[in-house]
Amino acid sequence: MRISVADTGEGMTEAILVKAKEPFFTTKGIGKGTGLGLSMVHGFTAQSGGAMHIASQPGKGTVVTLWLPRGRQEDVAQESGRQIRPPTEIRGRRLRILLVDDDPLVSMNTSNMLVDLGHSVSEAPSGAHALQLLETDLQFDVVVTDYAMPGMNVLDLATKIKQIKPKLPIILASGYAELPPRIILDFARLGKPYSQEALAEALKAATNAAATDESASAS
Repeated sequence: MRISVADTGEGMTEAILVKAKEPFFTTKGIGKGTGLGLSMVHGFTAQSGGAMHIASQPGKGTVVTLWLPRGRQEDVAQESGRQIRPPTEIRGRRLRILLVDDDPLVSMNTSNMLVDLGHSVSEAPSGAHALQLLETDLQFDVVVTDYAMPGMNVLDLATKIKQIKPKLPIILASGYAELPPRIILDFARLGKPYSQEALAEALKAATNAAATDESASAS
């Protein structure tokens, strides 16, 4: 089976085209892309016994073509080994969440998942905007923030958040395979791309840890 996806964008030069499948290679700015999209598609097609081809011309656009083996009915498993729980089964208490991400599509998708889980969401497209919301409204229960954003990195944002509300839990959502040790130790981690179930579990873990710390401080 052949699937082709085409655009009429800027296209790629030969030099960029050679590196397009490499993990973490991207021509986008900080916070705009992880460089994992095409490499993940390439890996998926190869593992499936297929192939990916990219044709591109500067100023004319790009065509990505996938060849995938056609499945047989007898190869389809009758029962899935892992059952995905419906939203009603993974909902916890209703939270007020501050979502920080400069990618509007990612932010919209995450916000929809959070609302579907029964939470209230305020979106901030930058660290500066997030701080403005926190300074005017301190009633947030948790912050979910992207790792790489232009203007203010997550460490600067987290430091300022802790100055405003020291006990507010922060969840770091990142598509990067490796992060600085300090990042891993100081924050709850949510790897991109993530499912609604993984998001719910991260919220549960972060808020439970915050509650435990608060109880320990009180005693």
